[in-house]
Amino acid sequence: MNSTVPLDTFVLGPEHNGIRMTPDEFDAITAWKELYDYELIRGVLVVNPPPLPEERGPNEYLGYLLLRYREDHPQGSSLDDTLAEHTVRTADSRRRADRVIWTGLGRPPEPIRDIPNIIIEFVSAGRRDWKRDYIEKRDEYLALGIAEYWVLDRFQRTMTVFRKRADSFDEKVVQEDKVYCTDFLPGFELPVGRLFEVADRWSTK
Repeated sequence: MNSTVPLDTFVLGPEHNGIRMTPDEFDAITAWKELYDYELIRGVLVVNPPPLPEERGPNEYLGYLLLRYREDHPQGSSLDDTLAEHTVRTADSRRRADRVIWTGLGRPPEPIRDIPNIIIEFVSAGRRDWKRDYIEKRDEYLALGIAEYWVLDRFQRTMTVFRKRADSFDEKVVQEDKVYCTDFLPGFELPVGRLFEVADRWSTK
């Protein structure tokens, strides 16, 4: 990082967008300006505005469904935990995931050490965002070893699920009138269209 300011006194902000730093330097930062999301993409700091209400709304609803499943379903203990807006450590980057899910640990996850089983992104508008969510993050997350990557696209009204295979991945497109189920959360049913209804409600405000 081209700075003489010690990292323990460095305050990250939007004015630092585009500077170069290493993953270790990024991880060492302990202070940052609120209202922004920070990612390290192949050695370059990227500062993003916070997610829009039409992205936060369905994400919060998904979190509610997951936690209700854990509390009320007979097999709910399969869900170890879930977090929104979680930084995922890949080989050379630090990605900000909309939501992550840990399953199969049988204990509370350690967010830095334990790789999530499932990562979810809610697609933002724009060609660059589409490429980031459908291609760049897909490749990085699956290379990390996650089992499933969900892309929820309110524009196409679809949920695309990428599943890790030995040297490639499978892709499944779920339409908004369908319910998605995964082996990693037995008995959990995700009403895909309901998430888009929540997004629609917020997009009119």
